[in-house]
Amino acid sequence: MKTLHLIRHAKSSWKDSSLADVDRPLNKRGVRTGKFMARHLVEAGCCFDHVFCSPALRARSTIELIRKSLETMAFEWTIEPDLYTFNSRNLLSFIQLHDETLTDVLIVGHNPALTDLCNELGHRHIDNIPTCGYAQLTVTENCTWQEISKASIKLTAFLRPKEFKGV
Repeated sequence: MKTLHLIRHAKSSWKDSSLADVDRPLNKRGVRTGKFMARHLVEAGCCFDHVFCSPALRARSTIELIRKSLETMAFEWTIEPDLYTFNSRNLLSFIQLHDETLTDVLIVGHNPALTDLCNELGHRHIDNIPTCGYAQLTVTENCTWQEISKASIKLTAFLRPKEFKGV
């Protein structure tokens, strides 16, 4: 069985308007939430075996905060330029290129691409994956990454940071 894990980057700062979008850092709330959400991601079944991250500073900072907060879990990630996208079709194309030996794929990226992808593939509609939100899509049929479709995917977990006390 294959599972797609999606994490939207934590809250970013708009303080310095001279920065390019790709270079925007996290704000204080984003840093706090990234650290806080790490254990909730693990409890929800997020798998960190094959992690792919947008090159945007806010996405890289998010996965780094999560890794540092999970002290007993050592994992690495790959920066993928194709994940700096706001288009769900680009995300789907990226996913469909994966080797069939990968059963769990984690993408750290951006909206609206992540939310749109969930709604295009998942069995139920979600309004928005918030910053540092998590969605887990499980392939319910025996199919390849290239064959995934709405009929073969089920949204099995959806976490919003505001659901947890302390954020």
